[in-house]
Amino acid sequence: MLTNGLERGFSERNLRLINNSKVGQDKVGWYVYTASENIKVYFDNYYKFLEMTELKCLHEIKDLESRITETPASHEESLAFYRAKKIVHEQVLKHLYIFYADSKNLTSIMTPWCFGTVALEKIEIYRDKISKGQVQDPNIPEYPFYVLQYIDEIYKKTLLELFGFPEKALSMRWQYSELLKRYSKVLSNVTNSLQNVLSMIKSYEH
Repeated sequence: MLTNGLERGFSERNLRLINNSKVGQDKVGWYVYTASENIKVYFDNYYKFLEMTELKCLHEIKDLESRITETPASHEESLAFYRAKKIVHEQVLKHLYIFYADSKNLTSIMTPWCFGTVALEKIEIYRDKISKGQVQDPNIPEYPFYVLQYIDEIYKKTLLELFGFPEKALSMRWQYSELLKRYSKVLSNVTNSLQNVLSMIKSYEH
């Protein structure tokens, strides 16, 4: 259970009701072969990782809030740094809560490294929304330039420190993206071939 009272989405009771070949149980516990990586992940280990990450985020956010309160308004760059770091941790926490409580989608269960890449992409999306004025965030001042600049500078390093990952962990994202690009290219080629065949058929009909 998380500190806010959220319970694990896939409790043992829920797992016993699942009829899916990717889900099983052995001497260690319940596990699933993940959708994105096809790697065996134990539910208990994954949830413990999220629980530990939540505590780290909450501790860091509390510390950053104190620093923001104690920093004079004239120290704009220092405040921007603290706010940027707070945004990173808050975004991790937001999506951590979503995945932790999810009791319907097995795709919410993943390796810690995969969770790290998901958090990375969510922060990048959120950063773009801030730059376009599409979100209202209490951490963002009227002129968000410095905050955005610091997000760009620190978000990857902050995530690596938070999760205790080596730098290569977050580079795995590019492998997934490359696979998606390849599948998209194959589908595009198939679509074009089908269109060519249909055009030939129509020309013969005429």
